[in-house]
Amino acid sequence: MVSIQVDPQLLQRYDRPGPRYTSYPTAVEFHAGFGAVDYAACLGQLPLDQGLSLYLHLPFCEHRCNFCGCHVVITHKREVAGRYLEYLEREMDLVCGHLASRPKVIQYHWGGGTPTYYNPDQIRHLHALVRARFDIEPGAEVAIEVDPRVTTHEHIDALLEVGFNRLSMGVQDFTPEVQVAIDRNQDEASTRELYAYCRQRGFPSINFDLIYGLPKQTPEGFARNLASVLEMRPDRVALYSYAHVPWIRGHQKYIEVEALPPREMKFALFLQAMRAFAGAGYQQIGMDHFALPADELSQALGQRRLGRNFMGYTVHRSPSMMGLGISAIGQLAGAYVQNEKKLSTYYQAIDEGRLPVERGYALSHDDQVRQHVIAELMCNLYLDFAGVETRFGLNFSEYFARELGELAAGPAADGFVRLGSGFIEVTSLGQLFVRNTCMLFDRHLREKPPAKPQFSRTV
Repeated sequence: MVSIQVDPQLLQRYDRPGPRYTSYPTAVEFHAGFGAVDYAACLGQLPLDQGLSLYLHLPFCEHRCNFCGCHVVITHKREVAGRYLEYLEREMDLVCGHLASRPKVIQYHWGGGTPTYYNPDQIRHLHALVRARFDIEPGAEVAIEVDPRVTTHEHIDALLEVGFNRLSMGVQDFTPEVQVAIDRNQDEASTRELYAYCRQRGFPSINFDLIYGLPKQTPEGFARNLASVLEMRPDRVALYSYAHVPWIRGHQKYIEVEALPPREMKFALFLQAMRAFAGAGYQQIGMDHFALPADELSQALGQRRLGRNFMGYTVHRSPSMMGLGISAIGQLAGAYVQNEKKLSTYYQAIDEGRLPVERGYALSHDDQVRQHVIAELMCNLYLDFAGVETRFGLNFSEYFARELGELAAGPAADGFVRLGSGFIEVTSLGQLFVRNTCMLFDRHLREKPPAKPQFSRTV
């Protein structure tokens, strides 16, 4: 991949709005017709013997960054965040009341917002609430997102004490001009100091989050960022494309569109990072992650057993994921479910003894087939027709005749995939455009093209 060059016309042709396929169908298909009764039925059908993934959404931040695409609540009132923990506990009880037995957790994640908005004692308290209701299995991935600007040594000590073994550290970009443009003041020295303390204390795995395509980014400044990150050498790096979607995230209107790098420069920034990480020995994971060779993600990719859910790429391919807290999304028993997004409606539902569901979606058989196809291409960059046929009882070439024809005329002709006898393999070049390839298998996108913008651009 180090020598990849992309024709500007090819870049222009494939640069279009498209899903990131954190889920299929995507969240734009979720609807209010799927509610608390449907969720309760799904909970009663969970195969709890296979273990589940558990996600807690902790939405609070002291300050909103202009680039942010997360569902957050901005407040300096600590009592507001403290009250939220009481409702989280009550939601856990409502959910567990619908389960046939005590659930076993093989993947456990706190996201936000800023989970370390809470003080160390609150972290211990919340974890104890979870442990009182769920069995976290030995060897489970126990991960948390942290903001280095508010995370202290005491936070790290508490996280290690209760069993967290993976930490995702928000970096984004150290360049002062970029930080001014995105309204995020995070000096490199304090980030380095926190990282060093985590290593000193023996934190098992550390991930850095970087973003390319931010306003004021240049190849020279980005090179300095990459050099700093590689000097620290985290176990993993998530290199996200900045998604400028002000029609969804209104605060992004404060970012000057003229300051965003143009398409060709943005793509060049990603290639620059890809080459830097490859040169430092990292393996590219999926479309935008990198991991050291000893990391379990790299090993899983080599064995084509990598998975992906709303928490990111994972080796824990649980059939069930449960989300707790406002806006949290779960995937279970052939359905997606999303909680209320406002504190007021979330609290009201729990006060009334209802599961706080805002919307969801029950997958059809066709949805499940396409979900599997898209997940394999997005994660393992390879799809075996026979595996799909055995799993779903169909003839792949007949079922996807239209899609295979479009693949041959488009992505295959442009060198993005290899179409073999019974398989599709994503090439190194195609890894950069894997979203576009997966879009050909998206029946919803084909049959109901959005009338207004819903997705970020693929480049």
